[in-house]
Amino acid sequence: MSAPGDVPPDVLARLRPICLGLPETYEEPAWVGIRWRVRRRTFAHVRTVEPDGQPVHERAAATDQPVCRLVFRSPLDEIAGLLGHGHPFYKPDWAANVLGMVLDDATDWDEVDELLTESYSMMAPKRLAALVGPPARPPG
Repeated sequence: MSAPGDVPPDVLARLRPICLGLPETYEEPAWVGIRWRVRRRTFAHVRTVEPDGQPVHERAAATDQPVCRLVFRSPLDEIAGLLGHGHPFYKPDWAANVLGMVLDDATDWDEVDELLTESYSMMAPKRLAALVGPPARPPG
């Protein structure tokens, strides 16, 4: 039996190198799931949500199975575009620049890397954000 919010080991194995590869980051248990921080600011949070435990504003996937969700920061001008793609993106109500993403078999891990690097850059002190350079912008 797993605890509420447990994240599948294969998902953690994909997220850890991305998040911990950024300057001065660390991982810690969150109130549920796992989060990654720079200094004391969270730039990524992952958790598994049971179907009956999904708040209305987070019902990104109509399923009767647990759903693994990643939440991160994104520039306001990019959120509408990402949401326009629909699944896997959804908008939690926590803050204007918070975006959620369902992690599943179709996850584009290169995209996750870019999104989390951008989230880190938004939350890190300018000196640390400069070490990872400007976020990659999609062509076009």
